[in-house]
Amino acid sequence: MGKGLTGKRIAIGGSRKIEEISLLIQKQGGTPVVRPLQGTVLLAEEELNPDLQKFVCEGADWVIFTTGIGTETLLNLAKNLNVEQEFLTIIQHANVATRGYKTFSTFKKLGIIPLASDEDGTNRSLIRSLDNFDFSNKKVMVQLHGEDAPTLIKFLEDRGASVLKILPYKHIPPENEILEKLCIELLNNELDAVCFTTAIQVRSLFDFVRKKGYLKDILEVFKKDTIAVAVGKVTAEALIEQNVDRYLSPKHERMGAMIIELSQFYEKTLEVL
Repeated sequence: MGKGLTGKRIAIGGSRKIEEISLLIQKQGGTPVVRPLQGTVLLAEEELNPDLQKFVCEGADWVIFTTGIGTETLLNLAKNLNVEQEFLTIIQHANVATRGYKTFSTFKKLGIIPLASDEDGTNRSLIRSLDNFDFSNKKVMVQLHGEDAPTLIKFLEDRGASVLKILPYKHIPPENEILEKLCIELLNNELDAVCFTTAIQVRSLFDFVRKKGYLKDILEVFKKDTIAVAVGKVTAEALIEQNVDRYLSPKHERMGAMIIELSQFYEKTLEVL
């Protein structure tokens, strides 16, 4: 296999494992350009305690977990608050739904098999798996993942559920200077690809793009010049929602697979030429 990224400038939208992704790009001959579109994830423990205590006191008919790290964070916090057994007892007696293979694996380790789960890591798929259940007058706890999930929450509330949202961690918006720099690089055709590793990175960029009036031009760049690359289905879904229909996404949702997919894309392009 050749080095398909030779001479290519690849922007990295993530804020985690930057050195690892940069090295992968360099091994394929490319130049990594770090433009973090997602701020540090912070545990809002002081804000989380009241919601967790409410959950432990009131219980729930359904519990829906959307990330592995969020599940583990709640388990650890429950342990720190000396309510771990009460927390687990509620989950063991409730109907459990999960999104994402990491979340499913976390529950499998606990000996709990979810009643409903997604097929492809998206909230839409999770909602489809919940569609045949009755949520009328049911108490539902939803563990969110850094931001709200309006479509999922609306689905539950429209079905008559009383929803308690618990947000174990939150995302800090990226700096405007980074967003502006990335937009200028895109508009000047200085980047060959932008790698997005979470959906929130996509939304952060396009929220800024709309605010600055760059939307039409940036969409044109992604359509004709710069390739958008998504690490997996959830991130790809976010690109589609922003009308970016020209993108790459690997079958195996891993950062390494994402870079190899991009490298192979350029190798195939050269073969055609």
